[in-house]
Amino acid sequence: MKITGGKKLRRGAATVEMAIVTPLLLTMLFGIIEYGWVFTVKQGLTTAAREGARTAALPGSTDEDIQQRISAFLTPLGLTTYSVELTRSTEENPTETVHVLIPYADVTLVGCYFGSTSYNLGATVSMRKEGID
Repeated sequence: MKITGGKKLRRGAATVEMAIVTPLLLTMLFGIIEYGWVFTVKQGLTTAAREGARTAALPGSTDEDIQQRISAFLTPLGLTTYSVELTRSTEENPTETVHVLIPYADVTLVGCYFGSTSYNLGATVSMRKEGID
């Protein structure tokens, strides 16, 4: 005896399964893309802070020199709304500290669709001032 109705019962099952799984897969895909971009920005912030601290450690460096050096690393990433905090060296503390901070809302690619976040990404680097004995 041959059973004939199996195909009729399975018709459309793949469509329903895809409709259930697609939002999950898209959410995972956007999460992976978002994580990769935030990681890239964090790496760029660290590099910019390191280069800013390196410039600050040079004798005769100005705040404008430091800002330009940091901007040279962040502008290619499309990051323009950042803040730089500079702690200059003293005789007691001969280190130059550069802290670069950027609001997370200016970094995210798809995060605005999943709710607002209000935290910052930052990087801090300290280097010894050159020319101080």
